[in-house]
Amino acid sequence: MKPTTVISFLGSTLDAAKFGPSRWTKWRPSVGLCMHEDLRVDRFVMIHGTLHGRLADYVTQDIASVSPETRVERHVLDFQDAWDFEEVYGKLLDLARELALDPDAEDVLVHITTGTHVAQICLFLLTEAHYLPGRLLQTQPRRGAPDAAGTWSVIDLDLSRYDSIATRFASESAERSSFLKSGIETRNPAFNAMIDEIEQVAGRTRAPILLMGPTGAGKSQLARRIFELKKLKRQMTGSFVEVNCATLRGDSAMSALFGHKKGAFTGAAADRAGLLRSADGGMLFLDEIGELGLDEQAMILRAIEGKRFLPVGADKEAQSEFQLIAGTNRDLASCMAAGTFREDLYARLNLWTFALPGLAERREDIAPNLDYELDRHAEREGERVTFNREARADYLAFALSPAARWSGNFRDLAASVTRMATFSPKGRIDVLAVTKEIERLKRLWGDGARDGDGLGRWLSPDALDDLDPFDRVQLAYVVATCASARSLSEAGRKLFAASREKRASTNDADRLRKYLARFGLGWDDFKGRQ
Repeated sequence: MKPTTVISFLGSTLDAAKFGPSRWTKWRPSVGLCMHEDLRVDRFVMIHGTLHGRLADYVTQDIASVSPETRVERHVLDFQDAWDFEEVYGKLLDLARELALDPDAEDVLVHITTGTHVAQICLFLLTEAHYLPGRLLQTQPRRGAPDAAGTWSVIDLDLSRYDSIATRFASESAERSSFLKSGIETRNPAFNAMIDEIEQVAGRTRAPILLMGPTGAGKSQLARRIFELKKLKRQMTGSFVEVNCATLRGDSAMSALFGHKKGAFTGAAADRAGLLRSADGGMLFLDEIGELGLDEQAMILRAIEGKRFLPVGADKEAQSEFQLIAGTNRDLASCMAAGTFREDLYARLNLWTFALPGLAERREDIAPNLDYELDRHAEREGERVTFNREARADYLAFALSPAARWSGNFRDLAASVTRMATFSPKGRIDVLAVTKEIERLKRLWGDGARDGDGLGRWLSPDALDDLDPFDRVQLAYVVATCASARSLSEAGRKLFAASREKRASTNDADRLRKYLARFGLGWDDFKGRQ
């Protein structure tokens, strides 16, 4: 049986009594709740102000006399205004984090009989939001007869029964959203709305979440922030385990994900737990899940649904309770149509799907992210670097213009800030440093005015000039598909997904090869530059 921890305010009025035998005829909630035979209190967290220190001494002594096994742990909280919701809530939130409560190791009861109405409401909200990971406890005097113990009951947190006090503070919701955005004051309405939805989903379900978006859009960072938010709310006790599925190839993929037994294959000199077991009680982030093979996909689905899987070479299943977040820059629906992604796994992942936009689609967020990257550089290097006014204006003018492609998204921005800061040894980024960085970015991306579709990577300037606008749009899509495919056949299946179903025989690879040849391109061009 787990030990019981009670968190309670000292009642400055209800707990007060003259120090003498007569006090045992009066119901005092803090002492009374330690007198019940059917409620063992192992740890009593007493919250009180400095002015009530003497009363706290008396109550602590009385608790020790009626319940020697109870350890009283006193925390002094002084409020400038005990009726100020923001102050009371904030200080109680800090205390909740300081207590580091573990619901797996202790039964937590939050006593809401004592304290001001504001304090009681704040305790309710913190419990309902899982910052205090426990249940609500209410005590009252027994009617009809003098009884120092009174009665107690645990309150069921059915929100429909407590609408009058279950109102969320807008500031608390904003704090959690800001947490997922790493404190960045983003301005893009669509992105902010998406983050609000993710915050709600993350706090209320352990179902898989699918994050879609281009490389560098921030999928990995968002996944980690979701984990940290759930950890902060005591909804997870395990670790965050991240793996890029593009690095898993062949037989080693099964071993890395699901583990293996000693001797399962050549080189298996010892047992290996595997990433899924490492994520037990925590979160598993599978980035680029579209790169997984079909066999691995089948076992991942089994692990999601049944929380069980079979390590390589084992005759007994292993178990792991984890939440999955998957990331991808591929169109999984197209992969499913092409036969490279399982339909049942896609259906399981598609319950909560969020598409992260690239940086070029969130240009209004470049300025706050620029400040964020400067802060990160200061933390990493121990040196604060800033722009002068003209340099910042020049950089943002370019960053917000169509000439800035941001093809690498936030990775491009982070690298850009690092370069400018490195070339500014006096801690001040000037106009010259910005001018050089803009030229460097233009070279990195190619001529943005001519090559906004990325074809400049594959065709010469003369070849681009010979393209009709109609052909250019079509070729850009074909080239992007080939660049992300693992084989010519896979690219062909994606590009001819509809027409191939109407033909008696299909040779999609040959059709694609002939199309590319019209523009002087071949599959080896893509294979050598992926």
